[in-house]
Amino acid sequence: MDNLTISGTIIALERAALEAWLDGNPSPYLKLYSKDFTYFDPVQESRLDGWDRIKELYESMRGSVKMEKFKIINPVVQHAGTMAVLTYNLHTSSGETLWKENCTEVYRLEENNEWKIIHSHWSLTKPSI
Repeated sequence: MDNLTISGTIIALERAALEAWLDGNPSPYLKLYSKDFTYFDPVQESRLDGWDRIKELYESMRGSVKMEKFKIINPVVQHAGTMAVLTYNLHTSSGETLWKENCTEVYRLEENNEWKIIHSHWSLTKPSI
C-alpha cells in the first residue's frame, strides 16, 4: 500500500467512527480498537488499559453524546511498516457550544490486514489551567 492509500484509509476509518460516536453510537470505535488498547482522555484521571475497560466506559455513555456538527482539521497520517499515527484537531459543536480538542490515534496493521487503534490520546485545545 502506498502512503496516500494508507492515509486515506485511516482517515476514512476515523471519520466514520467519529460520525457514529458523535451521534451517541460507540460501536464503530469499539470495532476499531485492539484488545490491548490504551486510552488517555482529559476527563479520565488515569490511562485506561484494555478493550474491556474502554467498552465499559463507552457503553455507560451510549446515546448521551450528541453533537450537531464536527470538523476534522489538518489530519496527518505518518506511517512506517505496520504502524501509523493519525493526528488532527477536532472541532465539535452543539448549538452555541464549541469544543476544540487534539487527537492522536496510533494504528497497527493486524494479521487480517485491518487497521486497529492500539492507543488513543485526547486533550483539550487551550485548556484552562
